[in-house]
Amino acid sequence: MVTTAALTIIRDEHEAIRAVLHALRHLVQELRQGHAKPDFEALRTLIFYIDAFPERLHHPKESNHLFRYLRARSPHADALLDKLEREHAYGEQEVLRMEHLLLEYEMLGEGRFAAFAAAVEAYCDGYIGHMQAEEEHVLPLASELLTQGDWARVNAEFALNRDPLTGYHPEKEFAALFSRIVNLLPPPLGVGAAAERPEPQSTEGGATPWFQH
Repeated sequence: MVTTAALTIIRDEHEAIRAVLHALRHLVQELRQGHAKPDFEALRTLIFYIDAFPERLHHPKESNHLFRYLRARSPHADALLDKLEREHAYGEQEVLRMEHLLLEYEMLGEGRFAAFAAAVEAYCDGYIGHMQAEEEHVLPLASELLTQGDWARVNAEFALNRDPLTGYHPEKEFAALFSRIVNLLPPPLGVGAAAERPEPQSTEGGATPWFQH
């Protein structure tokens, strides 16, 4: 089984995304349990990161390059890749929905918290399940089937626009954003106080994780 630069980057970026999702979920759980007052800047920062990096950079690299070459090598992967592509598209919509619900919560008060919290839980559950499917099925299949030439092109694309949470310096315009994120995340990716990541919990209020739509 081949291990390439692109596979390492994907796994590293998945770990960064998991850390941000767990931090977001932790903030929401603290609010639900009455242990903290709303920190809207922190919530906005984490959701903006999800929109700016995983949704706009990580997913397109998977769809436009890794998935494309895998489709060419294995028609049997089409059903799985179609499902993951739908999840990419739906995830973009759900980030916008979270941003809107957060604004409602900030502007209209506590009565809007439950809807925002349910959206966060559903999104986190969905994204974690999505990454697990990629790691358990797509990455091993790609490692087995893609050619050396395929990997040369995929590696080149994944080397671009690296997520700064995986150890690369952010572009100047994103430096302040990542400074705030590092202060929110627990070690080893950050210096935040929440040292342990909460385990995934069932979605509150019966909301369906986006990966099941």
